[in-house]
Amino acid sequence: MFSSLIAWFTAPAQWSATAGIPTRLLQHLGYTALSVLVGALIAVPVGLYIGHTNRGRFLVVGLANGLRALPELGVLVLFVLLLGLGLTPVVLALMLLAIPPLLAGTYAGISGVDPAAVDAARGIGMTERQILFEVELPNALPLMVAGLRTATLQVVATATIAAFVSLGGLGRYIVDGQAQRDFTQMAGGAILVALLAIVLEVALQGVQRAVTPGTRRTRPDARSDARPATPAVGTSDAVTAGG
Repeated sequence: MFSSLIAWFTAPAQWSATAGIPTRLLQHLGYTALSVLVGALIAVPVGLYIGHTNRGRFLVVGLANGLRALPELGVLVLFVLLLGLGLTPVVLALMLLAIPPLLAGTYAGISGVDPAAVDAARGIGMTERQILFEVELPNALPLMVAGLRTATLQVVATATIAAFVSLGGLGRYIVDGQAQRDFTQMAGGAILVALLAIVLEVALQGVQRAVTPGTRRTRPDARSDARPATPAVGTSDAVTAGG
């Protein structure tokens, strides 16, 4: 199997044809980015409102639990039956997977801001809009990025279902390999999806670290840098576990 995988990955056709790895990779990233973007357009404003006003907190718990319990392939088939084949059913199905962690991260970040800072902002005459965008939102960024990280990883791992409705992406190798009993192709597709998820995880960890106060190095050899970073509000693990 190992030698077969090497031969599969090094075959010129895998890197030059229209169905080659670069094309499939871009398709997979496109489905992922579009689904997370649409999910963020819905989840972030709702999370900001609930976190700032503390109204509708049950919505966060209900949506997080309810949407997470949905079977993605079943939802995709339902959307295909309702809307027909195409990109829209795939994006809608993956969007439902992205919303819970994005919503939970935004809500947890906003509601976790120190109440004393919010009261002080009101005391100096800031409007509710200014408090939200100039006080709460900057402090909530680490947890919001943690939610984005969780959503992205879940969507990129599930975007293989696009191949079940005749679209492309890295899932094409898995579906076609299963149909042709080509286990090397299936393993190659699975490895590519795993590698893509690892790369995105590392990149988003870097983004989360960059927006978390107290994690930047002051001296390259400072011993204090070895200690765990202290986020502004809460911890990303809480969101990751909750999202």
